[in-house]
Amino acid sequence: MSVSAIKEELAKRILIIDGAMGTMIQQYKLEEADYRGERFKDWHKDVKGNNDLLSLTQPKIITAIHKEYIQAGADIIETNTFSSTVIAQADYDMQELAYELNVASVQCAKNAVAEYLAESKEKRNIYIAGAIGPLNKTLSLSPDVNNPGFRAVSFDEVVAAYTEQIKGLIDGGADILLIETIFDTLNAKAAIYAAKKYFRENNVELPIMISGTITDASGRTLSGQTLESFYISVKHANPLSIGLNCALGAREMRGHIEELSGIAACYVSSYPNAGLPNAMGEYDEAPEDTAHFLEEWAKNGWVNIVGGCCGTTPDHIKHIAEHVKNITPRKLPELATTL
Repeated sequence: MSVSAIKEELAKRILIIDGAMGTMIQQYKLEEADYRGERFKDWHKDVKGNNDLLSLTQPKIITAIHKEYIQAGADIIETNTFSSTVIAQADYDMQELAYELNVASVQCAKNAVAEYLAESKEKRNIYIAGAIGPLNKTLSLSPDVNNPGFRAVSFDEVVAAYTEQIKGLIDGGADILLIETIFDTLNAKAAIYAAKKYFRENNVELPIMISGTITDASGRTLSGQTLESFYISVKHANPLSIGLNCALGAREMRGHIEELSGIAACYVSSYPNAGLPNAMGEYDEAPEDTAHFLEEWAKNGWVNIVGGCCGTTPDHIKHIAEHVKNITPRKLPELATTL
């Protein structure tokens, strides 16, 4: 899929990105043996919870989840690769699987697209976004309260980890790179650098989507940036879109999306959680409620791409798609030129 093809669609309508992967996996009630499969049955560490591993051990489940989101109306589906880096997989001693996980996860998504189009006989573009998560180690913050200058990882190590992930996603056939759930802008800049360097060295280019996370009522990312500062820090990537996801429900995210739509020179995306978690850590917001919030943003001309994050299901995505399908997307601002 070309960048121009996606931009043509974005100029005409609001595109739908899918919902949560973890929420859907939980519904399968998988146990340790399910995560291990035959290949990893004797692995020396517990792997339950390593959802990305399921692209290798339970690919039919991951493909089925993608397919549900496509059936619900998703135009963009995210690969099951949120933690598919050598750094994140170190928790399970599975660093060597990082590249393979990315290739396999893209294949699961491609299989879902192919199956859906064959069964439905529909002719529409469905884009596969290679999900690049924020890592479980941060470049901006010290994990040691007694040593604020300490870092658990270096910039070069983060770049190397992201480069391997990006190679796997591109080799697998992803249409877009999605750098998402950004709470540390320096990690995101390492991902951007890795992507641009890989593009130059391999004569390839994919559109990049960037999605940050405002962590609380302060209106800042975890590493302390305001939304405007975050945008300025990453706009050099010339992304297809910039937006927000995770941490907040749509009610809490509203003001931030309004602000972002006023400053972004590119398309704006938003995929909030299904409200805030309850006392049990679960999400209760009904699909029609999430859809109602996003419909208002769409009518206000704030968004180009909408969907859901934690707690959202295909039902949420179906309602969102129905609520915004006839609303004109946000127009890109006309930037002043200097002579």
